[in-house]
Amino acid sequence: MKAAPVTIAVDAGKVSGLLVAPADPRALYVLAHGAGAGMAHAFMEAAAQGLAERGIATLRYQFPYMERGSKRPDTPKVAHAAVRAAVAEAARRAPGIPLYAGGKSFGGRMTSQAQAAAPLEGVCGLAFLGFPLHAPGKPSDERAAHLADVKVPMLFLQGSRDDFASLDLLKPVVRKLGSRAKLVVLEDADHSFHVPAKSGRKDPEVLAEALDALATWMTA
Repeated sequence: MKAAPVTIAVDAGKVSGLLVAPADPRALYVLAHGAGAGMAHAFMEAAAQGLAERGIATLRYQFPYMERGSKRPDTPKVAHAAVRAAVAEAARRAPGIPLYAGGKSFGGRMTSQAQAAAPLEGVCGLAFLGFPLHAPGKPSDERAAHLADVKVPMLFLQGSRDDFASLDLLKPVVRKLGSRAKLVVLEDADHSFHVPAKSGRKDPEVLAEALDALATWMTA
């Protein structure tokens, strides 16, 4: 499905976006990219197209640093403002359609931080495509502290081999959040939802499993 280009006004100027909307979407997911790759990355494109096939629209967008071509991620303040601007643009373009927000790794964490600081208007829930709980090799759950201030439902889609989130740490975090949080573990997948050949599965199968869970959760 062809993506429609979108321009989003942010405090730092403007950033680009891509809207993929099937006919009569059941929900719209405001999808933020990870730290190292922008909204046009193959993973982001595959996620958007896969969700469209499941009746879910997506609005992908660039953080200001990515729009400039910089490799250094924005400060949380700048990133949070971009999240809010993208959510507002999504609401403007799809009135009456349930809104969800989140994204891949850094993008998901910036979205949850923004929501924790002040609720994103109209957003029904947050979905994380690999929540970066800690840096690789440095297990900690400090990055999850703000999630206690998120009062909307949350879905964590996490690979069992994700070196950015030890399941031994993430599972207790999700349990502590109670009924508003759900964890779906993608067996043998890493932070990029890649699986080794010996697993007997292929990456598209893992992504399909994740998107099935995401679409079901959004429309339940």
